[in-house]
Amino acid sequence: MYDYELHQLRTAELAAQAARHGLVREALKAAKPRRRALRALGREAAEARLTARRTEPTTRRADRYTRAA
Repeated sequence: MYDYELHQLRTAELAAQAARHGLVREALKAAKPRRRALRALGREAAEARLTARRTEPTTRRADRYTRAA
């Protein structure tokens, strides 16, 4: 009888572990499109910053020393 109970406990433990693993796999699968979208947004934002930097007019810094007359 003892072996049978151990077998039942182990079977229940394995079933619970498989269920958790399935939930984790399902959660990761659901998060994949979101991660792709966030990466794409990050790329778009970086490209926008580079474009803005290239197109903005360069402001001339004030000279460090005054001009000689």
